[in-house]
Amino acid sequence: MAKKAKGERTVLAFDFGTISIGVAVGTELTGTASMLPALKAVDGIPNAEELDRLFAEWKPDIIVVGLPLNMDGTYQDVTYKAKKFGNRTAARYNLQVVFKDERLSTKTAREHIFGQHGYRGLSKGKVDSMSAVVILEGYFEECFS
Repeated sequence: MAKKAKGERTVLAFDFGTISIGVAVGTELTGTASMLPALKAVDGIPNAEELDRLFAEWKPDIIVVGLPLNMDGTYQDVTYKAKKFGNRTAARYNLQVVFKDERLSTKTAREHIFGQHGYRGLSKGKVDSMSAVVILEGYFEECFS
């Protein structure tokens, strides 16, 4: 299968966490993203079969992984785990990985969900996947503006 040109690719994005990994999908053509169900993880490692199903269904051309940084831009322990997750996932599916600064994505996601659904909408998985949407749409803005 031929590689798609930049601007035409399908992208899966991940908001890495050690217990839950938020997931979003989008296309560069529209520059928009949609939430997918979050993946449960054990110490940052998702179930391989669930990950395989996700990649088989969406057939992404590239992946974006949120990079959790301190507010001053320095790394923290989870930053290294997110990079490990992104690199392993990219190698497993032979795809390019892009790491995207995710500072304040959870705050933005919570505000968005609360505005639409109130406190009842603020489940962990939904917040994580909405964070992945925020990360992915931020990636699109940086790449295509």
